[in-house]
Amino acid sequence: MGIKQGAPLSILGGTSAAVALAVVGCSSMAPRYDPPTLPVAPLYADAGAEQGPAASAVGWRDYFSDLRLRTLIAQALDNNRDLRSAVLHVAEARAAYRIQRSADWPAVGVDAIGIRTLVPAGTLTGESLLLSEYEVGIGELSWEVDFWGRVRSLKESSLESFLATDAARRAVTISLVRQVAQGYLSLRELDERLVLAHKTVASREESFRIFKRRFEVGSTSKLDLTQVETLLTQAQSLTAQLEQQRAMQAHALTLLVGIPVDWAPEQGGFDDQSVLSELRAGLPSDLLISRPDIAAAEHQLKAAHDNIGAARAAFFPRVTLTGAFGSASAELDGLFGAGSRSWTFLPSISLPIFDAGRNRANLDLAKVRDDLAVASYEKTIQSAFRDVSDALSARRWLTEQVRIQQNTLAAQTERARLATLRYDNGAAAFLEVLDAQRDLLSAEQQLVQTRSALLSSRVSLYAALGGGSMEFVSVTASHTP
Repeated sequence: MGIKQGAPLSILGGTSAAVALAVVGCSSMAPRYDPPTLPVAPLYADAGAEQGPAASAVGWRDYFSDLRLRTLIAQALDNNRDLRSAVLHVAEARAAYRIQRSADWPAVGVDAIGIRTLVPAGTLTGESLLLSEYEVGIGELSWEVDFWGRVRSLKESSLESFLATDAARRAVTISLVRQVAQGYLSLRELDERLVLAHKTVASREESFRIFKRRFEVGSTSKLDLTQVETLLTQAQSLTAQLEQQRAMQAHALTLLVGIPVDWAPEQGGFDDQSVLSELRAGLPSDLLISRPDIAAAEHQLKAAHDNIGAARAAFFPRVTLTGAFGSASAELDGLFGAGSRSWTFLPSISLPIFDAGRNRANLDLAKVRDDLAVASYEKTIQSAFRDVSDALSARRWLTEQVRIQQNTLAAQTERARLATLRYDNGAAAFLEVLDAQRDLLSAEQQLVQTRSALLSSRVSLYAALGGGSMEFVSVTASHTP
């Protein structure tokens, strides 16, 4: 007879409909959600003087001023496969939530059935019979009345899982921005170090040519010539190592961006004061809003709470309303005639009596998973606090290291100049020049590395504070089911 999954409540009788409507909105049996206390200190140790806007409100286009870096980040957001997978996981979770949400309503369909049966002679009346039956119906209703909030808890849990997946997608986005920015800064660092290395090689090649000529005319010793050659080979070896590192860094960036990119070397260095904006660290409690990984952990915690509600509801009777409404006739032309209406109403109640401890085990499992979600949530907060603290410490102490390295470079430059003058005037052996030149090259390379590490720490701070999360939330809102 018709209605395989779904019919209006009006066909089930006034009393049943009223009862159903009265209980459908009942509250869940899930425990009340109380956010755990923050398991971290109330302030950051190395925050220093607060200046600049909150990182979550600063979009990556505003934070990164380098045009080429902006282009790379935009390309990565469009083409990175990890981010693409995260977006697809969101779509998957959204579809799962919509499936679960559909349990709130009965499905309505239309069925039409025509049956003709030949009964051979001798089976019933001694004569062969040709029987016909035709039915049309709106379908069959099989709908659970959610007295105890089981369906609602499952729906809420599915919604929280969807929101957690979307928050994880935002976390992947922020991580991708950080990785691209730091990878690009590393590439620029190698470019700058290579420029210094090539200049050093060219200078030492000229020195080697001069000393070789002096040796040939007998004005210098073989030892001095070999020492100059040692300086040259050291610079050449460093250049080869840096070229290899640069190639590998370019390959890593290509993987992040997701498309082939022209990695032509840059000749100029960064303007460290203008490449990145200033940020305000704020308070650890701000991370609850700005860090999407914390938001994802909290949504998972809420989902675990709702699963407890569903497990508790399984101990109580389950009420299901089953019904059908349609028309039936032995003749096709009488299918919609007077007196052909047919209907069925079959409410049922099922109560678990003995299930070998299955429901109790399910409830215990839900509670354990809730405790695990609490531990995971607290660990996520602690990890986020450490990320910010590490980035703040790095920003503070790398700033100091840059200042020291600049003083060291100035001193090594003067030392190399004086050592060369002493050698030219016969007041010192060339070994003194050798040591000074070696230390000068090392100081030049270390300063570039330290400056790059300082810039990288500021990128890490931006990501650790949930940089750009407000921008990504606006995208999320348009996809809420």
